[in-house]
Amino acid sequence: MQGESTRVIYALAWYFVFVISVTFHEAAHAWAAKKGGDLTAYTGGQVSLNPWPHIKREPWGMVVLPLISAFAIGWPFGFARTPYDPTWAHQHPRKAAWMAAAGPAANLLLAIFAVIIIKLGIQIGFFAAPYTANIQHIVDATSVRLDGFATFISILFMLNLILVILNLFPLPPLDGSGVISLFMSEDTARKYRKFIANPLFGFIGLILAWYAFSPLFQWVFGRVINIIYWGANYQ
Repeated sequence: MQGESTRVIYALAWYFVFVISVTFHEAAHAWAAKKGGDLTAYTGGQVSLNPWPHIKREPWGMVVLPLISAFAIGWPFGFARTPYDPTWAHQHPRKAAWMAAAGPAANLLLAIFAVIIIKLGIQIGFFAAPYTANIQHIVDATSVRLDGFATFISILFMLNLILVILNLFPLPPLDGSGVISLFMSEDTARKYRKFIANPLFGFIGLILAWYAFSPLFQWVFGRVINIIYWGANYQ
């Protein structure tokens, strides 16, 4: 019974962090689009850290699917979308590329924030480096009362690291496919955006990302965790 309750708590913790992280991600997209001159998401209320406008737009991707997956496999799988004007994106492909980059940049900020909290916690004696590090556990609490907070910070870091890596794959429909337009001329970027708009490329991109993500993530995670705990040499 205790094991089942622990599983439920972990699933809810992952879902809670998922909502925070995806809301931050989508709000960053919407904010960047607004700064670039497209008010589509702004008028929809999505330049906001309030999860409701994002949930209202994508209830399946923000609530149903992530909750089911969190309880079924232990971590949430979902999606959200920030609306934008395709005519604006065609006319301003560089601004659209910055809009694409804003989402993973927001997740990177959350991951860095989690690392700062971990390092501060270690300095003041709330946290300690773990004996082993994994996807749900990257820091130990020095008191039972802080176990929940250590779990929350671990999940916050891990989920946002996952979102950064996944969304920087240069494959449609992931954000990385838009970010690479920053390295093209505007005319080339327009042709490129038109080319990858084919739904078939989105399907192929998701399949490729699915197979490529795990080995890349393991490689990145191993190096990042050893930077956080310099000299620890976690395997």
